Amino acid sequence: MAIDEARLATIRTNADLVVRELAELNGGDFGLDAGSVAWLEGFIERQRSSDTADVSQGLVNVLGCYLGEAIIAAVLGAEWSEDAAGALGVLFPTGDMAFPFNKVEKQLSEGLENGESILSFYNTSVNDVAAGKLGQAAREETP
Repeated sequence: MAIDEARLATIRTNADLVVRELAELNGGDFGLDAGSVAWLEGFIERQRSSDTADVSQGLVNVLGCYLGEAIIAAVLGAEWSEDAAGALGVLFPTGDMAFPFNKVEKQLSEGLENGESILSFYNTSVNDVAAGKLGQAAREETP
């Protein structure tokens, strides 16, 4: 289900905030691309290792907006949408969805050492899910 323009504007404002703030921390080089997602992954890990590490819903929301916008920027026709249960995610032209807020929260909570990587999520979303490869693999395995 499509989301309204006001909600979409909030998502984009949050993503722009991440780009501006992290560009400043990263010497001005930060955008909606794989290299920036990789830098953000390291940033999350550095935050996790600090004594003040706190998985706040606000941080999850802002970083999730950024991650979703980065995926949308890489996939022609991808857009924000809600699934049947009302969860916000990125809808691909194939009909598949990715849920960046969930992945950000998992990496913040569990970290790379437990296999939670926003960069891997980004790459899988852009290269496999958006191309329909995961659904195709499942169909090929069905007897």
